Amino acid sequence: MAPSTSLLLSFFILFSHLFSASSSEEIENTPLTITLPLTPTFTSKPSMDPMLFLQELASASKSRAHLLKYGKTSPLLKSPLYPIVYGGHIISLSFGTPPQKLSYLVDTGSHIVWTPCTTHYRCINCSFSAKEVPFFKPQLSTSLKTLDCKNPRCTRECPRCKGNPKNCSQVCPFFVQYGTGAESGYYLSEDLHFPEKTFHNLLVGCATNGLRVVSTFAMGGFGRSMFSLPVQMGVKKFAYCLKSHYFDNTRNGSNLIFDYRDGDTKGLSYTPFLKNPPDYPIYYYLVVKNLMLGNKILPISSNYLAPRSNGSGGLMIDSGFAYGYMAGPVFKIVTNELKKQMYKYKRSREAEELSGFTPCYNFTGRKIEIPDLIYHFTGGATMVVPGNRYFRFIPQIGFGCFPVTTDAAKTLEFTPGPSIILGNYMQVNHYIEFDLKNDRLGFRQQTC
Repeated sequence: MAPSTSLLLSFFILFSHLFSASSSEEIENTPLTITLPLTPTFTSKPSMDPMLFLQELASASKSRAHLLKYGKTSPLLKSPLYPIVYGGHIISLSFGTPPQKLSYLVDTGSHIVWTPCTTHYRCINCSFSAKEVPFFKPQLSTSLKTLDCKNPRCTRECPRCKGNPKNCSQVCPFFVQYGTGAESGYYLSEDLHFPEKTFHNLLVGCATNGLRVVSTFAMGGFGRSMFSLPVQMGVKKFAYCLKSHYFDNTRNGSNLIFDYRDGDTKGLSYTPFLKNPPDYPIYYYLVVKNLMLGNKILPISSNYLAPRSNGSGGLMIDSGFAYGYMAGPVFKIVTNELKKQMYKYKRSREAEELSGFTPCYNFTGRKIEIPDLIYHFTGGATMVVPGNRYFRFIPQIGFGCFPVTTDAAKTLEFTPGPSIILGNYMQVNHYIEFDLKNDRLGFRQQTC
């Protein structure tokens, strides 16, 4: 599970979870789109035992779900996008002058842009050595500005200023917590370079300390916030089409598109983003009208499918979560129906116990037929997720599991936060557009 907030705060002296307004960037000379390569990347070792790998996936999924639920936008720029193991896809971004290119995870469930920073970066209880981490070198950049506590873009009280930030020369502290750990440091103002355009004075976290971190990548926050990368760039929408990140660190990627154009994109179905509950201001919330498994409409209460005033319910779409989450009652209805429709396959209790996922089946020597999982959203948009996109297969041993995590053991009928988190594994082979100007999500099925 996620480490306690008290443990993380006792380790990190510096803290700040919110930062700065976006830079005032003129877009007259900005291209219609900027496109970046997007790559799926896994952090597992190829020799890892398949069951151990599933255990780690289950643990990482539970930590991510716990943090998301309880942790208290004119012209198109494209960029290659690549997949990674615990649920990520990466893009390359070049901050600083001269540009320093590093890989950043694309995360719509967070809103801060940060990078491992300085030659003194250290990481405690991490899954890698600090020497392995590619880091940003502030001393090499002529465009860098360190943000101090008296800068109006530093929006959180600085711990060393004793309540008087106007006369404080301390650097603006950076702190961010994730499901499995945290990063801290200070904020920078820096330039971001694309072949088509340079964006000036973007806010970037310079992470100098890490705790229990599982990835060496920097973080690109794409959440619903004025502090996120796309909003700081002034885009009207951004879009991606994800390829599978099955078991290896493949470099077979697709694209992430920053789009400065307004209006509908051909072939997309749209569903509106909901106004965010106060406790969850950065998430992309959607309303599900109904959920189907194959041809069966599942009897799930609307209290789970639509966000309630207290922040519970509804669906969150998250690019940084591999397999996603369902609240206990939703998970129970979905998996009970799944078991009924999968009756002809042999359940593997051993795989369920070892992996932490349920249900699991032995598909050895069998033709695999898994019903579609179908989301009907408000506005008439329908997303069909084929069985091979929401089941996790282990070809080495002929098994497959339903890898969505849950809090089924919780006694509360309604837990805080979204009832469903749609992870990136279910988004594979869909073109997905986050229309920030018109507050809506658009998508269509296609081969990425």
